[in-house]
Amino acid sequence: MDVTHCYLEGNADAVEFCPHDSYYHVLAASTYTLQEGDQPSRSGSISLFNVDAELGRLELGHRVDTAGIFDIKWSPARSTVCPSLAQADADGYLRLYSLESGSSGGEALEGSLIEINAEKISSSMCLFLDWNPSATCISVGLSDGSISIISLRESQFDICQEWKAHEFELWTTSFDIHQPQLVYTGSDDCKLSCWDLRDSPSKLVFQNSKVHKMGVCCIAKSPSDPNLVHTGSYDEHLRVWDVRSIVKPVSETSICLGGGVWRIKHHPSVPGLVLAACMHNGFAVVKTRGEEPPEVIETYSKHESLAYGADWQRGDLCRKYQNKGSVVVTCSFYDRLLRIWTTQSNLVA
Repeated sequence: MDVTHCYLEGNADAVEFCPHDSYYHVLAASTYTLQEGDQPSRSGSISLFNVDAELGRLELGHRVDTAGIFDIKWSPARSTVCPSLAQADADGYLRLYSLESGSSGGEALEGSLIEINAEKISSSMCLFLDWNPSATCISVGLSDGSISIISLRESQFDICQEWKAHEFELWTTSFDIHQPQLVYTGSDDCKLSCWDLRDSPSKLVFQNSKVHKMGVCCIAKSPSDPNLVHTGSYDEHLRVWDVRSIVKPVSETSICLGGGVWRIKHHPSVPGLVLAACMHNGFAVVKTRGEEPPEVIETYSKHESLAYGADWQRGDLCRKYQNKGSVVVTCSFYDRLLRIWTTQSNLVA
C-alpha cells in the first residue's frame, strides 16, 4: 500500500533507514547526477528525512550537497553511541558524517549530518561500502577492481589494506557478519570472491567464476543463517549460496526477477525474507528457504525508472508486521522518485 512519496534534487540511487534505537524514523537518501558537457562533473546530495508511515508523513530535515554518490551506509546498530553515515563517491572519497540531533522523551528530533572526516581513498571512483559489525572497519569497492579496507579509530581513517581483487568494476563488498575477518567481493568480471583479512595481503579463500552469467551487483550475508549468502547479478537472478559448498548455489535454479538485481536487503526481523531492487523490473519481496527455490511473494512497480535503492524500516511497525505490514522505502534513478509503502499484511505470516 502506498504511503507517501517525494522527488529528490538529483538522480536517486540509495536509501537507508537508520538502524539505531530512537532513530528508526530517520531516512537518508542519496543522489548521483552526471553533468555532461566540455567539462563533465558528477554531483550529488544526501537528504535526511523524518518518516512517520502511520501518519503518511515524509519531512525533509536536512540536505548536504556533495560529489556524485554511489553508496551510503549507516553504522551498524549498537556499534556506536551516535549514528554515523558513511558515503562512497565518484571523486574517490570516503566521507563520514555524524547524526546530530536533539531529543525529547527519548525520541530523536529533526537533526543534521555533520561531516567528521573525509579522505581520498583512490583516483578511481568509490562504488560501494560496507561496515564490519563492530564499526571499526569499512570496506570500499573501487571502479578499477580494487578493494580498500579502512580502519576507523576515533573517527579517523587509516587505509590498512588495499589490493586488486577483480579485473573490472568492483560493484559490491560485504563483511561476513558472523566471521568479520572474511569479506566478500563481486564485480563486473562475473566473479564472487571471499578474502581472509587476517593475512596481509589478504588471502583468497574461494572464488566462483562460473555461475553468474553477468556482473555481480550485490552480496548480502544472511543475518539468521551463518552459512547462507545471497547475491544479485545483472543476469537478473537472485541466488542463495551455502558457503560450505561454494561450487554451486544452494538453489541451482535460482530465481529470475526480470531485471538486474542491484540491491538485496534482508528483513530486520523475518528470517529468509529479502527485498530486491530489480533495475528495469521494479522491486520484489522474495522468500528464501535454504535449499528450496526462492519465491516472489510481492512485487512493487510504482516507479518509472531504474530501481536502485531499497530498505526496510525497523521499529514498531516492523515488529507488528502481522497487522500492519512492513514499511519499505524505494527509489528510482532518472525520475528521481522516492516512495514509502507497506507490504501486504499476510506476506510474512
